[in-house]
Amino acid sequence: MSIQANITGNYSESAQYPSAAVNITNHCNLQCRHCFVFREGNPNEAPASIRDEMADDVMLDTLEKLRDRHQIKQMLWMGGEPMLKPKLLKKGVRLFQQNTITTNGTAPLIDFGEDLLYVISMDGPEDLNDAIRGDGVYRKVLGNIEHLPPDFGSQVQVQTVVTRRNHQRMEELVSSIMQTRVGWMTFSFMVPKNGELDNPDVWGTNEERVEAVQTIMELKRKYPRFIRNSMRHLELMMPPYAERVTSTCPALQSVLSLYLEGDHFTTPFCCYGNDVDCARCGAWVVFHRADRMERAGLVDWESETQGG
Repeated sequence: MSIQANITGNYSESAQYPSAAVNITNHCNLQCRHCFVFREGNPNEAPASIRDEMADDVMLDTLEKLRDRHQIKQMLWMGGEPMLKPKLLKKGVRLFQQNTITTNGTAPLIDFGEDLLYVISMDGPEDLNDAIRGDGVYRKVLGNIEHLPPDFGSQVQVQTVVTRRNHQRMEELVSSIMQTRVGWMTFSFMVPKNGELDNPDVWGTNEERVEAVQTIMELKRKYPRFIRNSMRHLELMMPPYAERVTSTCPALQSVLSLYLEGDHFTTPFCCYGNDVDCARCGAWVVFHRADRMERAGLVDWESETQGG
């Protein structure tokens, strides 16, 4: 069986990628206001039935071949809502050394063992979260977390997209999540479309975003073990570092992004799709990897020439 994937653009068929992110379905049970996958111009068309998407055996065969060709060790499973395909996930997580499933948390979680991490998306206290994700979603997600069995082995974290409208109320969410079985939280920041300035959720410049970053830095100081963004990660999100990081995007170098398009995978411009404003990127993966690269001595973001 041939590899059902077109690896083009910023990605190469001959490159090695330690990590990959794969969209296994374009079906989702929510319509979140800020979802980057379903932006216009991205490969995101869903057939009437989820059964009409790429067959599980074809998808798994392609992922196994891509794993071997690109030396992929870590896989992030996404959608759509990946928990809509539990049978595929059960087989798919066996292919990779480390696995992460990003989910909206409305479907019951499956115990895939301690080597798997669930990343549940929640975007504020109940009123703000449900304004983005739909009425009743906040309580449904907390209910699913509450009902995890005592011996549930997979790790669970919450990730929040920080926006211009929700950043001042993040501590309310942190306080609530700390009362649950969630192990920790991370914060990503809204990634705007190219030239997008009229969206009340985005900042016009990185300078305007500084206040929101400082809010999360204060939470990091207050809850150092529960907030997993490092302080350096957050510092790199502020000028002048942010521009140095995004101009050489560490994620493009290390994460193979696979979007589902009909009967095959395709590579978008980057993991956030085809229409992104790189200069104002706030993605967790970008700044997390920038921090790790610096710690490993691979870059020096203090240098004015870095990223230029």
